[in-house]
Amino acid sequence: MSLHAQLSPEAQARLDAMKRNSTISSIVIAILSIVLIGLLLAFILINPLFKETPVIVTYSANIPAEEVIESKKVSTNSKQKPSAPSSSSAKVIAAQTTSNVAIPVPEVDVPQPSTDFGNGDDFGDGWGTGGDGGGGGGGFGAIPATMRKRCSKEDRLQRLAETGGVPQCEDAVVKALRWMKSTQAADGSWGEGDKAAMTGLGLLAYLGHCETPISEEFGDSCLKAMTFLINLGMKDGKLSQKVSDKHWPYEHSIATYALAESATFCKQLSINVPNLNEVTQKAGQFLIDNQHKSGGWDYSYDESGDRGGDVSIAGWHIQALKAMKHTGIDFKNLSRCASKAINYLADKQDSEGGFGYSGPGLHGGLDYHTLTGVGVLCYQMWGKENQSAVRKGAKYIAKNSKLKWGTEFADLYGHYYEAQAMMNRGGQEWKDYNAMMRDEVLKNQDPAGTWKSPDGKLRAVGASFQGGSAQSVFYRTALCTLMMEVYYRFLPGTGGGH
Repeated sequence: MSLHAQLSPEAQARLDAMKRNSTISSIVIAILSIVLIGLLLAFILINPLFKETPVIVTYSANIPAEEVIESKKVSTNSKQKPSAPSSSSAKVIAAQTTSNVAIPVPEVDVPQPSTDFGNGDDFGDGWGTGGDGGGGGGGFGAIPATMRKRCSKEDRLQRLAETGGVPQCEDAVVKALRWMKSTQAADGSWGEGDKAAMTGLGLLAYLGHCETPISEEFGDSCLKAMTFLINLGMKDGKLSQKVSDKHWPYEHSIATYALAESATFCKQLSINVPNLNEVTQKAGQFLIDNQHKSGGWDYSYDESGDRGGDVSIAGWHIQALKAMKHTGIDFKNLSRCASKAINYLADKQDSEGGFGYSGPGLHGGLDYHTLTGVGVLCYQMWGKENQSAVRKGAKYIAKNSKLKWGTEFADLYGHYYEAQAMMNRGGQEWKDYNAMMRDEVLKNQDPAGTWKSPDGKLRAVGASFQGGSAQSVFYRTALCTLMMEVYYRFLPGTGGGH
């Protein structure tokens, strides 16, 4: 017999009510706990969202702490073929404050350029730190790094002092750029018969001073020059208005050089110039695809003729190739093309170190190899600054080069190359060359910003920079401006030397 305790109906009802209340209380407590946790997390996470993230613009120069750097942008939305912009519609610049530098430059991490011969293809990448001359080093190996330097006036002046320049060099450059701006045609061009080449040189002079489409004083002029060249190459990438003239490869290579450097600047500074990259790619690929079988480039882009090109034409193409390499644009066979070009130069040097015109011998009845600077600079640009060809070439220049207005020794074309080559050579060779070149160029600038014509018969293969025509005046002014920018235009890319 077993006994069973049984609750009364009233007791059972009270027990069930207690269970329900307990369950409901548990659920409410759980919900409140979840809500409380959610509120705590929201407070933690949402607080940073309401904090304004500052715009950080870094410069190499020392800028006072209280100064606010402006943040500028260019907005060009059109995807159609661009036309020459006016000063009022060329760009939209958004800025809240003023800045004492040409443009705001973002801090960009740039790997140090390699001086090894070979980069996964068949050619080296960048300049090194100089050879026997004392470690001048090159600078084309890291354009973004040079941009951060030369975009600050303070750093430009510091660089001038460190590399043998004087403040008057900066003054001369600014005067020349202002003259260029004042004489630019409405379509953005300069020159007369060779507008593509002259506009390319003018654009290179702007970029050499870190002037871009968003520069305060020269931005409109710079953008107009880019636009002229872009319009010229929209159809097929050929950058010349007179492709029937056999000399048009000069124009095409100079203009391609300028557009490629423009593309690198605009990429680094997030400036959108419609069709800039597309035309640069077309023009650059045409340059590569029409190399002569010799490794050089010839008139009319003849690829198989007996002449085989010359060192003068090759120099501009090799400079353009290096600028193209930095754009990040896809060019097929670029490194192979550059390798062939350097090999082409190898047998153009004589036993004393001078580079000839189409062979190692002297050309045009001269007693001096006026293209030696071309050969030396091209080797330096492509990571071969320590080769004997460069050492011999620099010694040849040091021994034989002269610059003096009013005499036969005023070949500005030759000195455009020699100034860069010797600057990158560094050491005593650069000091001696600079002592000869700097003040002679400075004292022959006119008050307007142009340079006097070095008249008379010159020790030069060609001297189209002579005379009083508008194109001649612009040509020699561009060459001299680039020579005065040599102190900071391309800085050492490896941290060595200067």
